[in-house]
Amino acid sequence: MDLSIVIPFYNEEDSIKPLYDAVTSAMKELPYTYELILVDDGSKDNTLKNAIELAQKDSRLKVVKLKKNYGQTTGLHAGFQNAIGKYIVTMDGDLQNDPADIGNMMNKLGEGNDICLGWRKNRQDSKFTRLLPSKIANWLVRNVTGIPVKDNGCAIRSYKAETINKFPMYSEMHRLLPVINALTGASFTQIPVKHHARQFGASKYGLSRIYKVIIDLVALKTTFSSFNKPLFGFGTPAIISGLLFLIALASTFYVWFTNPGYPLVVLLGSSALFGILSFTLVFLGIICHLIYKSGNLKIEKMYKLKINKN
Repeated sequence: MDLSIVIPFYNEEDSIKPLYDAVTSAMKELPYTYELILVDDGSKDNTLKNAIELAQKDSRLKVVKLKKNYGQTTGLHAGFQNAIGKYIVTMDGDLQNDPADIGNMMNKLGEGNDICLGWRKNRQDSKFTRLLPSKIANWLVRNVTGIPVKDNGCAIRSYKAETINKFPMYSEMHRLLPVINALTGASFTQIPVKHHARQFGASKYGLSRIYKVIIDLVALKTTFSSFNKPLFGFGTPAIISGLLFLIALASTFYVWFTNPGYPLVVLLGSSALFGILSFTLVFLGIICHLIYKSGNLKIEKMYKLKINKN
């Protein structure tokens, strides 16, 4: 299989059929074998029903249903876990991305890039609720990470599957996936892509995006600046606290034996404080290490059902 197209949906019942038609039409012009993976992220409307009806008529279409609304990051990850293509293309399910751009993005991967990112040159969005938060978020990402991604919020992207399948995904990290890959040495390019006004439903994004991006940037910066340090940077302070604990404890016993009756409250309190601090730092370091090593969510536990009806 050459290509897996992964599209998460949440309450997009009116968009399913038009987007399916647009994808199949665009792929007819391209020389790739492909599968289309629609991930229903706990929709409460007829999104799942409409997707299943399409899957019953097209063996290239897979439908993955999550138990509840986990968010776009988990939806994409669920799609990645079910993808068998050598390359993966992601898109939004609201018809604002254009499947006709898939060919150009795949050509860029053929030139040796690991990732091709779309950037919406002429966005058809509200200036205050969508464009402003996006500009602020992109500025933050560029300045904190040093990776010059023009449009972190653009959902249409193409990847070599081996590039993204090894990365844990949580929170809103799908936006930062290209940045994470670039920080670990992956090569990427960016091309302008078409952007259409939303036809159905309402946007799921707004000013809250800035807050989420800031939180994820802090987590990303902490991880990449500390993952190669002992216990994620907690090791050195833990050792220092441990040494201070031993010094305070030894001083306590020395004073106890040499000066009977001397008040030991300060020394005992200090040794207890440094001992607890050292233990806490080691514990935090171990937790960080375990999270880093086993960060890949067991997405299959979130499946309610997985469908590939012919």
